[in-house]
Amino acid sequence: MFRYIVKRILSMIPTALIISIMLFAFSKAMPGDPIQAMMPQGTAMTKAQEAQMYKNLKERYGFDKSYSEQYVRWLGRTLQGDFGESLRVKKPVKDHLREPLKNTIYLNIGSTIISFVLSILIGIRSATHRGGVFDKTFQTLTLIGMSIPIFFIGLLLIYFFAFKLGWLPPNGMPRENTFGQWVRYLTLPTIALTVGSLASLSRYVRNSMLDALNQDYIRTARSKGLKEKTVIYSHAFRNALIPVVTALTWAVLGMFSGSAITERIFAYRGIGNELITAVIAQDYNVILALSMFYAILTLLGNLIMDIAYALVDPRVKLEA
Repeated sequence: MFRYIVKRILSMIPTALIISIMLFAFSKAMPGDPIQAMMPQGTAMTKAQEAQMYKNLKERYGFDKSYSEQYVRWLGRTLQGDFGESLRVKKPVKDHLREPLKNTIYLNIGSTIISFVLSILIGIRSATHRGGVFDKTFQTLTLIGMSIPIFFIGLLLIYFFAFKLGWLPPNGMPRENTFGQWVRYLTLPTIALTVGSLASLSRYVRNSMLDALNQDYIRTARSKGLKEKTVIYSHAFRNALIPVVTALTWAVLGMFSGSAITERIFAYRGIGNELITAVIAQDYNVILALSMFYAILTLLGNLIMDIAYALVDPRVKLEA
């Protein structure tokens, strides 16, 4: 397996290189002038002074170079862990994004664990009680959850739990770095993320379990007199995990990118919210850093899925 992992990582290098070229080209094709946006407004400067300041800023941030030279310099710095300076806040990108990345991880870890555990429980019970009241109820609820946009779910949560009931803060970040404060501010965005992920993931688990329960080896296991729990959890569920692993992996990756909407609604300072702010402010270095983060995360997600397949199903072999 080690040889396979090394080979896959090496094969990702040209893919990541092509992605970096495309992202850099797209960032340069964005409308607007970032240097002009950095110019101070409302100051009494002559046109000559403005022109000189514009030139100085352009040279300082390397915008006076050709696109190819800018890309090579940017790629070299990125490989060394230097993502440049944020044009908006005037500080290194890695320092600027350190706290938002931590905040997003806090938010996504909670919602991922909750949605995974609940989807397993709901999916298995729905499959083993197919056509029953529980199954029909959750099939309806999951369909509704998949149909409602996540921003609408967030607005409903804010309206009822923050404005109507006053139980939780509507948005923002914890005022104190305590566990209680984090729980209060994380509850609503976590619920919003969990609802969307739970709806689709639980249906994946249910359908996979139904397919597994209809296989011949399940009938054989039951004919041998094995307990129903053993048949379900030791035989059916393990074989149903393969499609579930795919759905779970993409759900995790989707949360990091999809949480941008949730973070924006709840004014939560995560990397998704920072990406939207950077696009509006034309902060190219932040946009490139976060775009590459999402791209690398997706590439690693594919590798993790392959490894997970081999772990949950011994029949799957990883060829180096």
